[in-house]
Amino acid sequence: MAKIVAVDDDPAILELVQINLEIQGHEVFTAPDGTKGLALVQQERPALAILDVMMPEVDGYTVCQRIRKNPGTETTPVLLLTALGVLDDKVKGFDAGADDYLVKPFEIPELLVRVRALLRRSGEPSTGSSLPEVLSVGDITLIPENLEVKLLDQRVKLTPTEFEILNCLVQTHGQAISLGKLLQDVWGYAPDDDVETIRVHVRHLRSKLEKASPSKQYIETIYGGGYRLIPEGLSKGK
Repeated sequence: MAKIVAVDDDPAILELVQINLEIQGHEVFTAPDGTKGLALVQQERPALAILDVMMPEVDGYTVCQRIRKNPGTETTPVLLLTALGVLDDKVKGFDAGADDYLVKPFEIPELLVRVRALLRRSGEPSTGSSLPEVLSVGDITLIPENLEVKLLDQRVKLTPTEFEILNCLVQTHGQAISLGKLLQDVWGYAPDDDVETIRVHVRHLRSKLEKASPSKQYIETIYGGGYRLIPEGLSKGK
């Protein structure tokens, strides 16, 4: 199946995660702190990293940021585990580069669903649509094998989540897509109206696109909730 690194300073939780992921056929490497966990991620180059947030010395947010800054691990999906469940903590996690966020205590089936969704997202992107997959439209060309988007003459590296969001927007052929639909397609499960999750990731995606092409806006926010891709870009100020 997949190679996964799990990092947590609570031995009981670490064992629980390891046993249940191994039952699913995954190869699991564990570390008891952030320093060893980061080294393990860099060494093993896993398909997924699961990080506890509240760890001594180096916390999960910092480990996630360092994973994102390393060219060898920058696209590795990251799932944060934490006892902190308020909105500000989730936003902080997503700003650090996390792909998903699971609040302790959690049920094992919920963990497994999120792991499956993240592993699917880091593989071949899919929207579940019966329409032929579109890889190039307007200024935008998707490069799935590298998790990149070519915007005009610029190549932009994306996280697996950002790539999947952009892929979903491309597949809708310029039509608006609701927050709920986008959450369902990207996460692969019902996220209980956690709309802030998608908003933070879209903000990061939009920032990367506009950094590559500062004069244009490519993702339009739809009044009432949702987004629409403008493939040719809309000149700012219009």
